[in-house]
Amino acid sequence: MTKQTILGRVTQLAKANINALLDQAEDPQKMLDQLIRDYTNNIAEAEQAVAATIGNLRLMEQDHKEDVEAAAEWGGKALAASRKADELRGAGSVVEADTFDNLAKVALGRQLQSEQEAKTAEPTIASQTEVVDKLKTGLDQMKAKLSELKAKRDELVARAKSAQAQNRMMDAVKNIDVLDPTSELSRFEDKVRREEAKALGKQELAASSLDAQFEQLDGLGDSAEVEARLAALKTGA
Repeated sequence: MTKQTILGRVTQLAKANINALLDQAEDPQKMLDQLIRDYTNNIAEAEQAVAATIGNLRLMEQDHKEDVEAAAEWGGKALAASRKADELRGAGSVVEADTFDNLAKVALGRQLQSEQEAKTAEPTIASQTEVVDKLKTGLDQMKAKLSELKAKRDELVARAKSAQAQNRMMDAVKNIDVLDPTSELSRFEDKVRREEAKALGKQELAASSLDAQFEQLDGLGDSAEVEARLAALKTGA
């Protein structure tokens, strides 16, 4: 995987529009679960690639540091050899002085080589540092998106459970409406009222029977009076 490919994937995933993806999903929860798995896998893959990129950058920085230190060291050796040559030449040891001057030249050559290697590496180090910074930013954005996905998933699951609970409650209410217990009470009340009416009817019937008996007694009294008066007429009383 090239650095540009890593950067491109990280950027694309970090900029993913979660809401748009959810709007297109038939089952948002399954879509979110799949997105979380994909993000988690991609983050792990990107972290390994970014870690390798950072590792390579750190090696280049270490090499650059060593080149800079080597250039300084060779510069010190060149200076020391040059001073020794001047000292020997001043003492009349020309041959030895030339030898130390040659050593100074060799040291200066090594210094120049180290400086050139350090200078050559600097643009690459700068560009790789920029890439690493972008990769780190992309990873942070991906992790933020992953947190957002998880929060969306948790919110969706909670809302789904709430909706299911509401639907179960509404179904229960609907069933109660279909099997309305007040209708049973109404039928029982009608039965009680019929029993009460029957009792009233019996009471009324009993009352009617008593009235008839008393009327019969009244009728018997009238007959007795008639008989008594008839007897009085016959006796001339």
